[in-house]
Amino acid sequence: MGKRVSSDLRCRRLWSCIVAAFAALLTAVLLSAPSFAQKQGGILRITHRDSPASMSIHEEGTISVVLPMMGVFNNLVVFDPHARQNSLDGIVPDLAEKWTWSDDGKRLTFALRSGVSWHDGKPFTAADVKCTFDLLGGTAPENFKVNFRKGWYANVASVIVKGDNEVVFELKAPQPALLGLLASGFTPIYPCHVSPNRMRQAPVGTGPFKFVEYKSNQGIKVARNPNYWKKGRPYLDGIEYTIIPNRSTALLAFVSGKFDVTFPYEITVPLIGDVKKQMPEAICDISPMNVAANILMNPVPPFDDLEVRRAVALALDRKAFVDILTQGKGAIGGAMQPLPEGRWGLPDDALRALPGYDPDVGKSREKARAVMASHGFTAAKPLKLKLSSRNLPTYRDAAVLLLSQLKDVGIDGELQLVETAQWVPKLIRRDYQMGLSQVGNGVDDPDQNYPENYACGSRTYMDYCNKEVDGLIARQSAERDQAKRKEIAWEIDRKLTQDAVRPMLYYMSGGTCWRPEVKNLTVMVNSIYNGWRMEDVWLDR
Repeated sequence: MGKRVSSDLRCRRLWSCIVAAFAALLTAVLLSAPSFAQKQGGILRITHRDSPASMSIHEEGTISVVLPMMGVFNNLVVFDPHARQNSLDGIVPDLAEKWTWSDDGKRLTFALRSGVSWHDGKPFTAADVKCTFDLLGGTAPENFKVNFRKGWYANVASVIVKGDNEVVFELKAPQPALLGLLASGFTPIYPCHVSPNRMRQAPVGTGPFKFVEYKSNQGIKVARNPNYWKKGRPYLDGIEYTIIPNRSTALLAFVSGKFDVTFPYEITVPLIGDVKKQMPEAICDISPMNVAANILMNPVPPFDDLEVRRAVALALDRKAFVDILTQGKGAIGGAMQPLPEGRWGLPDDALRALPGYDPDVGKSREKARAVMASHGFTAAKPLKLKLSSRNLPTYRDAAVLLLSQLKDVGIDGELQLVETAQWVPKLIRRDYQMGLSQVGNGVDDPDQNYPENYACGSRTYMDYCNKEVDGLIARQSAERDQAKRKEIAWEIDRKLTQDAVRPMLYYMSGGTCWRPEVKNLTVMVNSIYNGWRMEDVWLDR
């Protein structure tokens, strides 16, 4: 009898343990419910600010293309889509399952996924990776009309295919940050079998969404890829981007419930308050941007003279740009995005020692007026010019403020607005006197910004060429010690500022709003061009 009681007791204790274990498991499952409670279906509706020239990411330099098209493609690797700050430590696999570096840092090998198909059913292979980088290198049978990011990969000597599922990047010199360039939204893999011309009009990718249509001045549509290699993704049936160039009209449409998300970073800080008043339930994010309003000066008289260019820089009240245009949310920086959101910006004390960054704006402008007067320009006899600017609100607002500041040093400017499709061609032709532009970096890293925007032969749009700077750019790129690399990057930043190359006005902060039904949307703080794959976004309705 005693043994039976003991056995029953052990049984009850065992059952209690099982119940307790099940309860613990159930609790864990309930606590983690958001990870599998996503709903399938629905069309995400997003406002779009303008009509891009094409749908080819590789041939464009704007978020207007990357936002709707990033989900059509995959990269070899990507920045963690749920981390707000991009970093080399936050790179995750995409079409490449893994990668390895050689001991000398000059060979990067990728093992590629098998079973991945292009949207037209053809298989993805290592040959497509090589074809993409032949296009970027300008060595393909049919090349891009405009090759914005050729300079990113100037250090790639060759791309070697080893079977269908392995590809090797042979480098001219070590380049630890190459992975960051490959992870950018600007570096999708294109198919060998589709011509660049067709990719401009109807792109074919391997991504979670298929391209449906683009109608200029109307909208862009993408639809769910039912054969996406990542099972269960995307959650959405599709995304529709409606082109509404007028920002006020777009916001009214969002507040009235016609759209789920506003165009990213496009809402000014004051307007965020208006949106929240009219739609308290809206989720609004104000994020720093790796985008700076800056001045371009065509290097013809008088801007072929370094003193005159420095006088323009000395005329700037950068704090006024931050206070007026962002209500203090923006930032002042040099060629690299300022800390802490940026990882490579100059420290404040180093920045203040550079021309045009002295907090005493009056003293700086006095110097600027003296320089302009020595060149024959005064308040009574000003330098008359046209200030060209892209016809978008974030450009126009800064341009108006810039004109008012330049007038104080003897420069009388007239605003000339240029439509998006004509903006970059105008700069390439040097068809401007002075321009207010924006430099937006796809990657917060010197290896992207400096070669693309400041090296000899790059698209500074000011024909700047300094061999000493080029040597420093090469040194920092090959440096494996990141602390030493940062010191070299800062030295480059100082030299560019002293030479008044694309003087930075201010680093922008922009607002994005979305309805509470939109889930799993991450807005990044050091690149506006990454994180728009949209495969993890879902609608709770």
